[in-house]
Amino acid sequence: MEQPQGAVLRPQRAELIAALSLAIDLGLGLPLEHMLRSCVLAMRLADLLGADAETRETAYYGGLLAWIGCHADSEEFADLLGDDVAFRAESYEVDWRGPAFAALLLRHVGTERVLPQRAARLTAFVSHARGEMLALIDSHCTSAGRLAARLGLPDSVGQGLAATFERWDGSGLPTGARGDAIPLGMRIVHLADVVEVHLAHGGPAAAIEVARARSGTQFDPDLVRLLCASVDALLPPDDAWSAVLELAPDSDQRLTASELDALVTVMGDFVDLKCPWTAGHSRAVAALASAAGASLGLEAAECAALERAGHVLDLGRMGVPNRVWRKASPSTAEQERIRLHPYLSRRILSRVDALRPVAGLAGTHHERLDGSGYPQGLAGPELRLPERILAAADAYRSLLEPDPLAGPVEPEAAAAVLRSEVRAGRLDGPAVEAVLTAAGRRSPRRVGWPAGLTDREATVLRLLAQGRSPALIAAELHISPKTVRNHVEHIYAKIGASNRTGAALFAVSHGLLGAAFEAAP
Repeated sequence: MEQPQGAVLRPQRAELIAALSLAIDLGLGLPLEHMLRSCVLAMRLADLLGADAETRETAYYGGLLAWIGCHADSEEFADLLGDDVAFRAESYEVDWRGPAFAALLLRHVGTERVLPQRAARLTAFVSHARGEMLALIDSHCTSAGRLAARLGLPDSVGQGLAATFERWDGSGLPTGARGDAIPLGMRIVHLADVVEVHLAHGGPAAAIEVARARSGTQFDPDLVRLLCASVDALLPPDDAWSAVLELAPDSDQRLTASELDALVTVMGDFVDLKCPWTAGHSRAVAALASAAGASLGLEAAECAALERAGHVLDLGRMGVPNRVWRKASPSTAEQERIRLHPYLSRRILSRVDALRPVAGLAGTHHERLDGSGYPQGLAGPELRLPERILAAADAYRSLLEPDPLAGPVEPEAAAAVLRSEVRAGRLDGPAVEAVLTAAGRRSPRRVGWPAGLTDREATVLRLLAQGRSPALIAAELHISPKTVRNHVEHIYAKIGASNRTGAALFAVSHGLLGAAFEAAP
C-alpha cells in the first residue's frame, strides 16, 4: 500500500519483526534472511494444508521468531558451550538427539576454559546434561513468550513459541509434548526452519533427505510427506523480504508513532539481553541522546530519531559471540566482527523504510571526529550533531556498565573520560556536555518500587540482571551470600520470574537499569 508523497512513513508491525529476524539470523550464524525464507516456506506449507487463521498466524510469526528466546540466554549458552553463535549454526547439521548431537555438545562444552577446568566441566555436564539443557530451553521458552507479548502478538503465538524445541515423538523439551499436542503452526515451523538451511546448501534433494531422516522423530510425518511431494512449489522467492510482508496477517494495518516507539524499545531490550552487563543499555542511551538533542536545540523529529536510534543501535551485536566481548585480546578476525556490528545494525534497519533515518544514525555510534572510529572511519564534517550526540551518549553509558574486562566506572570518572576524549579530538565538546547534563538530572525521590520490591531487593535485582553472581553481589553490598539468595528468592516470587533472564526482562521493562535508577536517592 503506497503512502502519499511527503507523508510520515508508518510501517507494518511485520516490518519491524522481519528486521528483528535478521538480527536473529546473525545470532544463529546463518546468512541473512534465513528466518525470512523459513517463514515463506512455512506459509506455503500452511497454504497447501488449508490451515486456519490461527495456525497461519503461529506459522508466520513462529517462522520469524522461533529462536528469539535463545539469544536472551546467550551468556548461559556461552558459559556452557563456548561460542554460542557457532554452536547454533552447527546444530542445524545434526538431529537434536542421538550420538551426533551428543558429539556436538561434547565438542563445545567448556571450550573457553583451560584444560583442567574444561575436563571438570565436561564431567559435570555428562552427569547432568538433561537438567542443564532443560534449564536453558525452559528459559528460552519463557523469554520468547514474554518478548512475543511485548511485540503485540497474540497469546497463541507465544504458546507456539514455547514449543520451539518440542519434537513429534515427545523427546523434546521443555515439556516433552508429542504429536498433535504441539501446535500445528509450530510443527510447520520445526520443519521449515531446518529444511530451509539444507535447501539453501544442497537444493531440494538435500531438503528431502533431512526431512525424511527425521520424519516421525523431530517432524510430523504428514508434513514431511507434503513437503516431499511439493518441494519445488515451496522454494522461497528471490525477494524474501517483500514476500514476508505480503504474507503478514495484519498487512493492511500500520503502526502509530507510539506503537513504533514501543516496538523499537522491545527490539533494544532484546539485543541488550545478549550480554548481562548491557541490560538496559539501549533505553539509557535513547533517553540521554534525546534529552541532549533537545537541550542543543534539535527539532522534535531529530530528537525522536535520536531516541529510536538509541534503542536499536546495537542490533548488529547479535552476530558477535559472547566470548568475544569478554576477551581482553580478540584476534584480528574477532576485532573485525566487533567493528562490523554498527554496519550490520544500519543494514538491518535500512530495510524498514520508516527507519532509514534511524539506520543512518545508528550506524555511526562508534565513529569519532578524528576518523579513528568504525566501521567507516568518518571524521569531522561527515558527522552531524545528532551523530555526535549519539556517540557521546553510547560512550558514557558503556562506561557505567559492569563490563567483564574493565568493570563499571563511577559517573564522575566516566564524565572525566568523556572530557578527555573531547580534548583528544575524538568526541564533540557540546555533545558531551549535553549528555552529561542529561545524565546529571535528578529524579524525584521514588515513592516505591514495582511489584512491592524493597530498596535492597531493587538493588539486588539490578545487579542480578547485569550478570553478577550471588557471591559478587554479596561482596559488593557487604552482605552474606545466603542473604543474597534469600533476596533473590523473594524477588523471583514478587516479579513472577524463575531465572536471571526473566529478572532482566522485568528490570529493563520497569526502568530499573536506566538513568532513573542511577539518579534515585
